[in-house]
Amino acid sequence: MSKYHSLWEYVGYSGLEEIRLTFDEILGISGVAIDHSFLTYKKELLKYGYHVEKISQKEQTVTFRKGK
Repeated sequence: MSKYHSLWEYVGYSGLEEIRLTFDEILGISGVAIDHSFLTYKKELLKYGYHVEKISQKEQTVTFRKGK
């Protein structure tokens, strides 16, 4: 199981077209801070019908979007 599994479930079960979470919210949901490995793990999110639309270091947010 991926260290971001709980985050993928949270996003996948949200049912929202788009969801934006702060790095702190992601830490709270997954128990893991965003790091470079996130770029490798993000492909797992496709199983839940979402993809990572944008990662903003400036705003410290990640935007997830439904579909490909």
